[in-house]
Parts: sequence; C-alpha cells; structure tokens
Amino acid sequence: MIRRRKSLGAAASRPVTMGRWDRLVVIVVGILLVSWGGPAASAFWSTVSSNLGAAKASTVNQGAKPVAVVGVAGSVTVTWAASTTAAGQPVTGYSIARYASATGGTKVAAAGSCEGTVAALTCTDTATTGTWYYAVTPMLSLWQGTESLRSTGLVVDATAPGAPVVTAPAYVTAGNVSNVPVSGTAEANSTVVLTVTDVGAAHTVSQTRTANGSGAWSATTLNLTTFNAGTITYSARATDAAGNTGAPGTATSVKDTTVPTVTNVQLSNGGSLTGRIERGDKVTLSFSEALDASKMCSAWTDDTTTQTLDDDNQVTVSVTSADILSVSATGCSTLKLGNVDLGSNYTSQTLTYRGTNASVSVLEWNPASKTITITLGALVSGNPISSTQSADNAAFTPTSGLTDIAGNALSTSKFTSPTTSRF
Repeated sequence: MIRRRKSLGAAASRPVTMGRWDRLVVIVVGILLVSWGGPAASAFWSTVSSNLGAAKASTVNQGAKPVAVVGVAGSVTVTWAASTTAAGQPVTGYSIARYASATGGTKVAAAGSCEGTVAALTCTDTATTGTWYYAVTPMLSLWQGTESLRSTGLVVDATAPGAPVVTAPAYVTAGNVSNVPVSGTAEANSTVVLTVTDVGAAHTVSQTRTANGSGAWSATTLNLTTFNAGTITYSARATDAAGNTGAPGTATSVKDTTVPTVTNVQLSNGGSLTGRIERGDKVTLSFSEALDASKMCSAWTDDTTTQTLDDDNQVTVSVTSADILSVSATGCSTLKLGNVDLGSNYTSQTLTYRGTNASVSVLEWNPASKTITITLGALVSGNPISSTQSADNAAFTPTSGLTDIAGNALSTSKFTSPTTSRF
C-alpha cells in the first residue's frame, strides 16, 4: 500500500505534456473555428510557440474609406490609406469593389489595375457608364478584414459618342478648291477632329473643331489646291467631355479642277444643196469633256445618256442677217447654249427654222461623244442667199453658266474652229 501511494504521488507531481500531433489538432480546430466565419472573418491566427497557450489571434482592422476620382473614357482612380491588424501588422493587399448605390446593392469587382488583390494604395478601374461607389477590403494572406465605408458616389461616362455626320461637296472644282466647305453634326459640345486625305494619303490636312450645343460644327477654310485629282476622303471623330472617342464618320468628294473647253465647231450639209443653208443642215459643237446636261436644258437630268429636244415646233433655230445662229426651245424653263458665227454669208435677212414630224428642228447632247448637234428644221420665215458659199472657219461663243459635270465653268470666250467647214 505504501508503494502504491508513492507511485500515485509521483504521477501527480509530473507536469502534463502534449504530444506533437495533439498540438496540431488544437491548432487546426482553432483555424476551423475562425473559418466558420466565412470569407468575412476578421481575424488571423499565428502560433509563436509549441505551447498551446501561446496561440493567439489578432483582428484585421476595417479598410479606410477610399477616395475615387473620375478620369477619361470610363477610368476611375481609387486611393485609400493603409490598413493594419489590431496588433499593428501591415496587411498584404486590398480587394476593391464598386456598387451602384451608397448602401446595399450588388457588389461588382473592380477591373483594370484594381482587379484581384492590389498591393499598392491606389489603382485605376475601368468602369462602365453609371453612378458608382467604391469600397476597399484589407487582406492578410487568406484572411480579410471588414469592408470600408463607401466613397462618395461619382458619375462615370464610358459611352463613346456616335460617328459624326460629315457634309462635303460632291466635287472639288476650280471654283472651290481653295475654300472647300465641310461641315456636319456630332454629339453636342464634343470635340471633332477632321482629317482630309487624297488618294493614297499623299496629302493630309487636319482640323479640330467644337460642336455647338445643337451638335453642329464646320471646318474653317480648307485649301486642297495641292491635293491630287481624284477621290478626296473626309473622316471625323468626336470625343466627348469624358474623353470617350467614337467611330469615324466619313464623306468623299471627287477633285476635278480641269476647266472644260470648246474643241471644235463644224458645219455639215444635210440637205440637197451644198454651200447653201437649208433644212437638214447641222452644226456640231465639240468639247474637251462631258458637260452638265441640266445646265444646258433644265429638263435634261441624265448625264450618261443622249438628251434630245425634237417635238413638233419645240426647237427654233434663228439665223440673223449677220449669219449668227442661235437656238431657243419650249420644254426647257432654262436653255443655255450660246451662238454660232457661221463664217460664210448665208443670208442677208433673219431666217427661222422649225417644223413638225420629219421637218422638226432638233437639239441633241451626246455625253459619250461630248457633242451638241443642232439640226435645222423646215424654213418658216426669211429667204437665204441662193449663191453657193465656200467653206469658212465657224466660231462658237458659249453663254455663261455652262459647266462640266463637276461644276467647272466653260469659258465664255469666243472659240474659232481651226478647220473650215460649210453647210
């Protein structure tokens, strides 16, 4: 009995020790207890000794309320103060989020350099259009502290303006090449950058304009004198006040500054009497390029096919006593042509030609051959000279207002044919 008591006393006097595996179990249980708090757990655990009593916890402080500033094109710079644990240990990073409301709402992870865990104290988010409130959550390894209060709400505009409408003339001509008018519409108060190029971008001109409160803008003087002939391209992009730049709006012109000229005037006999003026005789005027048909006759609207006036009594051809031929016509509210000096002495009094059926006078414009043909109809007044006239150099004086298809004006100077001809 005495031995047994001694044994028990010895056992009672020995300190209780914990094996290695037992210590690990306790630590794991402690971690699980904290983990049950979920992702928002606000404490981390550290073991500074093998002694169970040395295991202790320290909370991660709440994140500092951030300051958010809107940049350009949907960028937002977020800045915050550093966070620590309650024991003063610095955190290892931060998680940045934004909300569409000051409280509650759906949490949206920030993007750009704010994505994931951020080690710095500032980052730049690429936000979508809307009103946003930012919050910062401090992180320490696998643990996180309490999310900060939200920043003041700020309006983000990440929506690019639409493509501007660009209005430019169909042709750049000798008349407007040094002052080409270009204008358009864009988002109100946006900055519009206009770029003008010729074929192959051999020449480029740029301007920066500001659309007014209604969205209207216009370029200042555009001198395209040095640009190559052919297609001119206008491209305009709008940038709004938030720095968003939209897609380009475009327009084109054709540069044609070549002035049309008269190249020939020829008389030809269409009747039975050579050298005398009569029904069927023709005057043909030739040009260096196709003219705008509508500038000759307001009723002619097609520049690609032959245009003709040949109804009964529609076209009247007059020849003065000075042998100057001119044309008038019904069916054209405006008819512009000019007059032809026949050269020879075909009459000493005024002659008038028009008619019906096969005897009508005809005025025809052929854009393919670039010719105007005047055909005399039946003689209705006056008497031509009966003697035969020799060939001479006829001349044509155009009236003002005739142009090529681009709009370059035909000179009104008198052109005398270098070759002779006669009816």
